[in-house]
Amino acid sequence: MNYRKLGNTGILASEIGMGSEGLVGMAREDAIRLISAALEGGVNYFDLYNPQPEVRENLGRAVASRRSDVYIQGHLCTAWVDGQYVRTRDAKMTEKAFETMMHLLGTEYLDVGMIHYIDSEADFETVFHGPVIDYALQLQRSGRVHHLGVSSHNPVIARKIVETGLIQVVLFAVNPAYDMQPANEDLELLWADESYVNPLHNIDPDRDAFHKLCALNGVGITVMKAFGGGDLLDASLSPFGMAMTPAQCIHYALSRPGVASVLGGFRSLEQLEQSLLYNTLSDAERDFAPVLSHVPKHTFYGKCMYCGHCAPCSVGIDVASVNKFQDLCVAQGFVPETVREHYAALSHHAGECIACGQCMENCPFGVDIISAMQKAAALFGE
Repeated sequence: MNYRKLGNTGILASEIGMGSEGLVGMAREDAIRLISAALEGGVNYFDLYNPQPEVRENLGRAVASRRSDVYIQGHLCTAWVDGQYVRTRDAKMTEKAFETMMHLLGTEYLDVGMIHYIDSEADFETVFHGPVIDYALQLQRSGRVHHLGVSSHNPVIARKIVETGLIQVVLFAVNPAYDMQPANEDLELLWADESYVNPLHNIDPDRDAFHKLCALNGVGITVMKAFGGGDLLDASLSPFGMAMTPAQCIHYALSRPGVASVLGGFRSLEQLEQSLLYNTLSDAERDFAPVLSHVPKHTFYGKCMYCGHCAPCSVGIDVASVNKFQDLCVAQGFVPETVREHYAALSHHAGECIACGQCMENCPFGVDIISAMQKAAALFGE
């Protein structure tokens, strides 16, 4: 298993994390067996949005002996009322639900306290100008929550959340299909068939800007819905008309700026094992470009996807990294010192490009790499 820095939190999160959706309704022994298998596979990051008591208790029991070695991203504002999941903004219900979660988990702290699901402007105002954020900050000051996060599907709202400066982690929906969709307050539109009737071109600018903002500000991103609810794994359901593998979906999400961990809602050992295979596969087996560069209707043409297909460079330039650093600077409007340092640490730089064109022959997305290297060299003062 590989591990990544989760923004500026100090957390080293496993690239493959585990969500709680698949644990709903699962017998205790099966749930503990599945969580234990994830731990043995190197998974150390767990998201717990579901307030079902059995789910929380099972996770707590499974990680109890290794609590200091794992990170729990527990959701605030989710309650279990009359046998049903409820998303709440009520202060008393939020506090009661938090105390219940801590009791069921058998833990004294959450590594990340995740304010659950803010997708609309109105809800943003309710949370960030009301008792919910006050309570969350109180929990952080007390040490019962180490870092604050928010889950969202809307890049415009997610950017506003990051810009408050109060949040260290965002749980965000990331996959190549959703990434083409414009921001919307209606979650259902992300997977609605009508959203993919007309041709779509490249990553939505608001989604691109959100990722770059997080990367520049040290806000970590954990990923939900990397498989599009399973649709991307089935050619008959995928908006691309072609099936991706779990490894391709994971690799795509991990290629986006700011992303540290991709969370799977595993329902079986087989599903878990398919994702854990990611770290054992070759670059060719992870490669998402063969699918995304041959989609008949929707296209990523002309956009660097940081896929690495341009390699090997004849002079050793890591073209994907140069493009990523350059994109971060363009998004910010200047060269942040942290980006300059990361660029300087590269073994070879854009100014060394000899314009041989080999990388452009390899690029499946038609990127003008020679021009990009010239711009990067000028940007970084070479």
